Formats: sequence, C-alpha cells, structure tokens
Amino acid sequence: MKMPSKKIVEVRVGVLTGIASNLPLNVRSKDLPLNNQVALVTGAGRGIGRAIALQMAQLGAHTVLCGRAKKALEKTAAAIQNAASEPEPTKLPAKSSVIECDVTDLGSVESAARQVERTLQRLDILVNNAGIGSDTGPLLELDPANWDEVFNTNLRGVYYCIRSFAPLMVRARSGHIINISSLAGKNALPNGAAYAASKWGLNGLTYSVAEELRAHNIRVSVICPGSVNTEFSPHTGKNAEKMLQASDVAHAVAMIVTQAPQSFASEILLRPTQKP
Repeated sequence: MKMPSKKIVEVRVGVLTGIASNLPLNVRSKDLPLNNQVALVTGAGRGIGRAIALQMAQLGAHTVLCGRAKKALEKTAAAIQNAASEPEPTKLPAKSSVIECDVTDLGSVESAARQVERTLQRLDILVNNAGIGSDTGPLLELDPANWDEVFNTNLRGVYYCIRSFAPLMVRARSGHIINISSLAGKNALPNGAAYAASKWGLNGLTYSVAEELRAHNIRVSVICPGSVNTEFSPHTGKNAEKMLQASDVAHAVAMIVTQAPQSFASEILLRPTQKP
C-alpha cells in the first residue's frame, strides 16, 4: 500500500486571543507559560484533539497538528489563525504546523518525528489523542477486523508515537507525554468491550512508561474523561449541556503541562458536575 505523502505546512500569525482563556489582556508573549515550547497533538483535526491544539497554541506553544485528514487539520490551523487575528490590545504570537500522519503506520509516525526534529529541533509536549470507538454489541458478535482497528489506533498508535517522539525528549531531559484515555478504561463497558480493553491497555501503558521515563525527567500522564459532547461522538439520550465538553479535556491538559516541575499528575479522572 502506498503511504500518503507527509507534508508540513507552517502557519505564523500575529496575535492569539479568545480561546477559552483567562489570560490577562496585558500578557506579553514571553510571559506565556508555553512560550518557545513545541506541542504535538494527534487527531488534532476535530473534537477533543482540536480543542487541545487550540489550547496549546493559546498558551504560547508552537503546535504541531497531526492526523490523517489534511483538510480537517488545516481547519484547526485556520481556527488558530482566526483567533489570533481578532483585534485586541495585546498582540500574542501564534504558530502551528500541519503534518499528515497515520498513527497506525509506524513509517508514517517515524517520518513525522523526523520532520519535527528537522524543522523545529525539539518536542516538549506530546498529546496522544487520536482514537476511535468500536462497534456496539456483544463481544461474541464483534468482527475481528473491528477489534484490530480499535487496538491499532487506540493502543498501538500510542506506542508508535511514544517510540518515535520520546527520544527528542530524552535527549533534552525534559518533556510531557499526555495520553487521552477514557473512564471506560477504569470501568466495565458492556457491548463496548474492545474499546474498553484498548483504554485499559492504554492506562497500563501510561503507568509503565511513566516509570521508565522518570529518570529522564519526562512526565507521563493519562486523562480519563467520561462521555464528551462532540459532533463526532453523539450520545443518544444524554443532555449535551450537562456533558463534558472538549474544552474541559483541553483544560486538564493545560493544567498538566503548566504544573511545577517537582511534581506531576499521573492520572486525571474527568466527570461532569451533573449527570447528563
């Protein structure tokens, strides 16, 4: 199978404001918590990944947007640019790059890592967000192809990304890796066993890699949200206004990457205040 070409597109604009922020209006670029850092988000073209990418850019990071759908990634880049173009008293820099990347393909991920190293020379934050659901129904009726697709994206893809991108952090003796899991990785999920199993596996991978990389001053965390209201994952019968929003997950990521260096949150369980 011929792999899709990987193309990096850089967007540089003048200001960045208005993305779910509590930053004061008089903040300067050099005062942003992620100034001069590089953050990479997989699955950044939609939903939770898009919200995380916007948040990282808003905090000052050069944000690398990764995913299979180039058009969706470019829309995220445009959202960063549009937010940055809003007139405000303070001008904040915003930078993003788009890299087409299939996390289920090791060659594709390794190519993306080489591009990041060549063009940006560093990686401070890796957010493994790309993930898919599984067909609903009893495990005994699940198509093995669907099982493989879920595990290749939700678990193998994270392994590929850590394997390919973490060496940049090891050399710098600094970095954050945040894996986006699910409360399904902490509880039983009848008729969703493949998805739950992939997230249980992701949690175990996170805890283990965290211990391996602590000696290199790299902090590895996992976020387990409940049901999140996005246009790509409808939840029939639930009140969308009471559900978690993609911005809630992005806020949790922001808390992790701005935490003082002597500690880290190894796990965050994220639930809505009111049951939807």
